[in-house]
Amino acid sequence: MDTTKSLAPTVAETDAAEEQAAPDTAAATTAADAAAPADATTASAARDAAEGEAPAGAGDAEAAGDADEEFDEDGADREDGEDSGQGSGVGSAASAIVAAGLGLVALSGSWVSRVIAERQTLIGQIESVNATSAKEKIAALYGDAWHMTALVNGVLSTLALLLAVFVLARPAFGTPGRVLPVWVRSVSWAAVALGVLGVLVFGLMYFDLLVALPTAAQ
Repeated sequence: MDTTKSLAPTVAETDAAEEQAAPDTAAATTAADAAAPADATTASAARDAAEGEAPAGAGDAEAAGDADEEFDEDGADREDGEDSGQGSGVGSAASAIVAAGLGLVALSGSWVSRVIAERQTLIGQIESVNATSAKEKIAALYGDAWHMTALVNGVLSTLALLLAVFVLARPAFGTPGRVLPVWVRSVSWAAVALGVLGVLVFGLMYFDLLVALPTAAQ
């Protein structure tokens, strides 16, 4: 009898404990179920954000790459343009200096004209032996040599004039808007003046208009 009485309360207590544990388990399951969608939503949002940032970063990188390529191409074009411009400027400056030098040498007398004049003098001495008049002897000994000197120096003056005109006219047929430096234009115009003066003087001398050949007394 004592054993039966002691077992009955134990079974009742066990049932009460199970009934109390059941609501707690149900509440925990509900909380877990509620938390699962929230975690899934958070993970999905994080994944979408990561996917959205990746293409944007890739687009920025591509834009930066295109900008670098355009900068490199523009830089290369500018460098090529500067090199070509610099090269043509050096050529124009050198041509202007050469033209001025030729004009000055032509007016002062070149070594080439002197050698040719001396050669013509020697030829005149040989031919003067057969000359029958004083005028022919003067022409053979002096006149032909003077004419050769005027001819050679006139050719040099003409070359100087043509080269200077080419330097001044070259920008008109090159890059639009390109202008020669002031000193190059000044030297070119000086060469033009020397060339024109040389052509005029030596042309008059060659045709005996500036200084006529002397004549012997009859």
